[in-house]
Amino acid sequence: MRSSLLSWAKSLCLASVVLWIPAAYSDSELQITFPQVFLEGIAYDLKATSPFPSTEPSRQRAPVLRINDSVYRGQTIDGQWLFADVTVSGTDTAQASLEMTGEIIHSEQVPVIPAWVSILPPLVAIGMALLIRSVLPALMLGLWLGAWALQGLSTKGFFIGLFTSFEVYVANAVADYDHATIMLFTFMIAGMVGVISRNGGMRGIVEWIITGANTAKRGQLAVWSLGLVIFFDDYSNTLVVGNTSRSITDRLRISREKLAYLVDSTAAPLATVALVTTWIGYQVSLIGDAIAPLDGLQMSAYSIFLNSILYSFYPFMAILLVVLVITTGREFGPMLAAERRARSTGVTAPPMKSTVGQDDEAALAMKDGIPPRALNALIPVAVMVLGILVGLYITGEGDTISEIVGSANSYRALMWASLMSAFTAIIMTVAQRLLTLDEIVDAWVSGARFTFLAMIILVLAWSMSEISRELHTAEFLIAILGDSLPATALPATVFVLAAFTAFSTGSSWGAMGILLPLVVPLCWAIMGHQGLGSDEDYFILYSSVSGVLAGAVWGDHCSPISDTTVLSSLSAGCDHVEHVRTQLPYAMLAGAAALGFGTIPTSFGLPWWVGMLGAAAVTAVGLRILGQPVEDYRPNSPQH
Repeated sequence: MRSSLLSWAKSLCLASVVLWIPAAYSDSELQITFPQVFLEGIAYDLKATSPFPSTEPSRQRAPVLRINDSVYRGQTIDGQWLFADVTVSGTDTAQASLEMTGEIIHSEQVPVIPAWVSILPPLVAIGMALLIRSVLPALMLGLWLGAWALQGLSTKGFFIGLFTSFEVYVANAVADYDHATIMLFTFMIAGMVGVISRNGGMRGIVEWIITGANTAKRGQLAVWSLGLVIFFDDYSNTLVVGNTSRSITDRLRISREKLAYLVDSTAAPLATVALVTTWIGYQVSLIGDAIAPLDGLQMSAYSIFLNSILYSFYPFMAILLVVLVITTGREFGPMLAAERRARSTGVTAPPMKSTVGQDDEAALAMKDGIPPRALNALIPVAVMVLGILVGLYITGEGDTISEIVGSANSYRALMWASLMSAFTAIIMTVAQRLLTLDEIVDAWVSGARFTFLAMIILVLAWSMSEISRELHTAEFLIAILGDSLPATALPATVFVLAAFTAFSTGSSWGAMGILLPLVVPLCWAIMGHQGLGSDEDYFILYSSVSGVLAGAVWGDHCSPISDTTVLSSLSAGCDHVEHVRTQLPYAMLAGAAALGFGTIPTSFGLPWWVGMLGAAAVTAVGLRILGQPVEDYRPNSPQH
């Protein structure tokens, strides 16, 4: 009886396996996701995958992708069917279908729009923000336009786009883990700043620093130096330097626009060239993925990155320009008017388009009757800085500091550090009986609420970045440039392309992630085709890599929808559009000097140090020609 049951069970299991195998390996289960819209003339790579594990399919049963009258046959890569260089042109709608042995597996009608439409949403958002000096409605308009474009620019899509821009893209931006981490980190740091402002810690820092930084010029140098100290992460740099320096710069009659510029210019430009930062892992991993399939290239990704720093002219010019502006006391453009307003009238903050947060700023004043102690602010900030370093070490792997920091989870480190710094500020306040528990909660909430408007802008900027990815904005920019560039023109072209991509999307990391996998193989292929494979010719590769990295920082630095630009405005307490207007001329001067007298000459073989000196000289001369002197300010002096 037992043997009969055992035999029956074996037969049942065998039958189940036999019945399951055809379904599990059936090519009819292939699934493909078409883009929401096709850009006319832009090449797409589409993949067909199976929800079940599959063996290597035979060529006799290869699927066929049919787009209108064009037929594409797939290639198997890692168990997937890849249809490369799928293009659509000359039609308003594409009939797309996936077929297997003449049978249609999946069919769909996909709208087709002109490729140039893909750059309109970010350009409209940026242009409107600068025109009406209000970034929220400008971003909403850009999102609506982008969502409409993804609906094929149809009449029905015009109305649907309004709802999907909020329902899909804004919701996705908030739901993203990394984005949520940044928001929570920002709220926690802002809450901590609220506590140390209310308990007298910030006032203590002001009175401590003001003994040495007793003029506007020295105050700006102090802010710049603090930015150099917190070099390892751009978000930490932006939030800590801006928040801790605001009281000092107000007392020294330094405009909020100038403070935002100082903060922004020592954040991303420094993080992208320092040897140990939270950017390193991302940048080196992108380079490593890009060089992995290249034949004949024996250098490591980290070695290529280190050599590319020598050709990263814009970050160094941006930092240098800050020093020159401070030491010479010369300003130009809208910043000149802002600094003269602050010096002559003492009004440091520009007129705000929104009153959100103003009540909170007043609520963060030091409580009456308590002593100002700098340690109440310095210790929580030191805990945050140390916490980030410890967090990077714990979450990282490797034998050297660079490897550990490069592989670390910077988001987790930021979360841990911000939480510990807030707890430290609260514990110190309670221990000294400076504030009651209710007053501590009110101070923390007021500090966090002060960031509310900036967080809305940040979420909308992230949403715009996602729409730009779905519209393949970067691919369109690459396509219009072509791939027939001479090697000597590649670094400068890549620099401009990366800058425009980052400017349009508001993300330097996004521009790097999109362009490095394309630029590095292209550069290596051009070098091989033109016989530039010797070690002496590798400067083309280094300069092209730095063109992506530095160009992305330049575009991000200029963009009103960049997260670091938004956070700089937030931490400095400056109207966001005014920060963009006043910083843009400085970024353009540094960028023009870096491109015209650094990147282009070195692309023709000029040593990197000559390009660095040339770009620095042009930056200094440009400031001398364009700038006008602004009176220094010393509190309590006879003339003031």
